Amino acid sequence: MGSEDDHLKMPTHERQGSLVTSQTSARRFQARGRAGSELGQRQSVPLRQAQMFVEQWPEAPKKVAEKILDHYGAPNEATPTKLLWYRAGPWSRMELTADEVEHNFPTPHTDFLTQYVDYPVPAERASDLVAFHGSVLLDRTAGQIGARCDHEAYNTLTLNLAVEIIVGRRTVEEARRLYGETAAAFVMGRSAPYAEKLLFTPPENTTDPDESVIPESLAHQAVEKVKDMFGAGETPK
Repeated sequence: MGSEDDHLKMPTHERQGSLVTSQTSARRFQARGRAGSELGQRQSVPLRQAQMFVEQWPEAPKKVAEKILDHYGAPNEATPTKLLWYRAGPWSRMELTADEVEHNFPTPHTDFLTQYVDYPVPAERASDLVAFHGSVLLDRTAGQIGARCDHEAYNTLTLNLAVEIIVGRRTVEEARRLYGETAAAFVMGRSAPYAEKLLFTPPENTTDPDESVIPESLAHQAVEKVKDMFGAGETPK
């Protein structure tokens, strides 16, 4: 097995080749008018195989997995500890895992079900979302926002309130308060609209590929490389 710093020993020509490969992939997506691929969506796992994996899981994720499998059917991908779906129901992707994360908001439980929707998150709203809910997951590049909890209803609630924070309809404090009230109403079998379905329509073209900054840096580094050969190059910062 290689050491952790083997990548630092990669010859320069291999590093440059890797960059060219990455840039070629980006141009291919741009030419097709797409920002990413979803090869996982083309995969399928026999339902029985997924169920066999789940039988060995801890009790909480096991019970939820059985319900999710019954509702959404067989996952696209599966390992002994993870099940993944792509473009299932309103979700752009879902991950259900046997591994649990302790979480006390709004009451002690464990997180293991992650569900994403396509929705852009402005950088200036990211800190508000983190303050609202520790299990809000942001993928700015892919243009997706996710929620991780132990029930689909609570993920739905999280995302509905997260979008209201993004559009400026609700403050962080208001969202946290409403989350607690709605979660309690849901548990008591009362009306809880924010937990029952997504109350927004995901827009199209939510990805944010950002801007390229490396071309100018490469030109500068090429000059420094020549200087290195004569012992006069700068040390990269």
